[in-house]
Amino acid sequence: MVTLSVLDQSPIRKGGTAAEAIANTIGLAQAAERAGYSRYWLAEHHNTSSFAGSAPEVLIGAVAGATTRIRVGSGGVMLPHYSPLKVAECFRVLETLHPGRIDLGLGRAPGGDLRTTRALQPGPQAYDVGLFPQQVELLRQFLEDSTGLAGEEGGFPSDHPYTGLHASPRGPGLPDLWMLGSGGDGALIAAQFGMAYCFAHFINQDAGTEPLELYRRNFRASRELTSPKGAIAVSVTVADTEEEAKRIAASRNLWVMHLLQNRAGPFPSIEEALDYPYTEEDRVMLRAVEQRGFTGTPEQVRGRLLALGEAYGVDDFVILTITYDQKDRVRSYELLAEAMGVTAS
Repeated sequence: MVTLSVLDQSPIRKGGTAAEAIANTIGLAQAAERAGYSRYWLAEHHNTSSFAGSAPEVLIGAVAGATTRIRVGSGGVMLPHYSPLKVAECFRVLETLHPGRIDLGLGRAPGGDLRTTRALQPGPQAYDVGLFPQQVELLRQFLEDSTGLAGEEGGFPSDHPYTGLHASPRGPGLPDLWMLGSGGDGALIAAQFGMAYCFAHFINQDAGTEPLELYRRNFRASRELTSPKGAIAVSVTVADTEEEAKRIAASRNLWVMHLLQNRAGPFPSIEEALDYPYTEEDRVMLRAVEQRGFTGTPEQVRGRLLALGEAYGVDDFVILTITYDQKDRVRSYELLAEAMGVTAS
C-alpha cells in the first residue's frame, strides 16, 4: 500500500510576503489532510528570502492546531545548531499538545550559509558536525526518559553528568523519530540508532539506491522500530495535462537554476520564467534541473513514482511541490493523491 506525505518549505513568491507563505502552509496542510496524505513535514531554512520556514517547531504547532488527523513534524530540525535537551523539550510539548501526531525528523545540514550557521550556534562551544551522532544519542535518551521507558534513573548511566535531568513535560508517547539525509552518512546514523530514514532524492538523485541499501544492511532494532522503515522525498509537479505541468514547473526550475548560480530569491512567476532570456549555458543547466523532479499528468507521475519506489524498495513517498500559485500547488497534491489511490481515512 502506497503512503503519501508532504514536505513543505513554505516558499515565498516574488511579489508575495512571508506571512502569505505561512498562511499557504496552513491551507496546504488542511488540503493534504482532506486528500489523504499521512504526514506533513516542515523544513528548516535560515537567512533566505526564498523560504519562510526558519522554525519548524513553531510551524508544527500551528499546522497541528489547524488539522485533526494528519501527522505533523519536522523535515527536519538541523540538530547541530541546537541543544539536544532543548529539542527534546520542544517536541515533548508538541507531543503533549497533539498526542500521537508528532514526527521529529532530524538532519545535519546547516540549512543556511556559513555565517548564518555561526550565528545560530551557541557561541564558542558550538557543536562540531562530527558530534552529530552523540547529539542524536542524547536526544533519544532525553525523549525515552521523558516517557519512563528508560526506567527510574532515566536514559543515562548512573555516572553520566546528565543523570537525573529530564526533558519536560514528562508523559506518555514519543514523537516518531526520522533521520533525513541525502547520502550515506545519515543512512548509517539512522541504522545505528534504529530510526526511520528518509532519503532526499530531490537533492541527490545521483546517489542512487546506495543510501537506502546501506541503511537496510546496517539497521539495528530499537525500542521504537524493530525493522527498517524507509521513505523517499521526491520533487513533483502534477497538472491535468503534461503541457500545463511543464508550464507550472517553469517557475521552480528557474529558481533552482538561480540557486545553483548563487542568485536565489523569491520564486518567480510563471510568466517571468517562460520569458526569461536564457543563455545556452543556462539551457544546459535548466535541462539538468528538469530531470531532478517528476513533472506531468497524474498517470505519468504515478508511473514514475511507482518505478522509483520499486527500484529503491520503498512505497512511502514524501512529496515536495513548489509552484508560484497556491491553487496550482494544492491541485497538484490532490491530483497525485487521486492517481495513487490515496484517500482520507
